[in-house]
Amino acid sequence: MAHSSNNSNYSVVPEATDALNKFKYEVASEVGVNLKEGYNGDISSRDAGRIGGNMVKKLIQQAENQMIGK
Repeated sequence: MAHSSNNSNYSVVPEATDALNKFKYEVASEVGVNLKEGYNGDISSRDAGRIGGNMVKKLIQQAENQMIGK
C-alpha cells in the first residue's frame, strides 16, 4: 500500500484512531505498563514491544473469531 508521506504511523482508517488509542491503553494496563496521555517516548523498547505485540495478538484472535462466526 503506497502512501505519499514518509510517516509509517498513519491510519488506514482514520475514524479508528480513537478506538485504537483506547485499545492501546487497555493493553498497556493489562501488561502492567503505565502509559500517560501524550508523549511516551521514555518507555523501554521492551515495554513498547509488549504493548504492540499483545495488540496484534488480540486483533488476530478477534479476526479469527469473526471468520468462524463467533
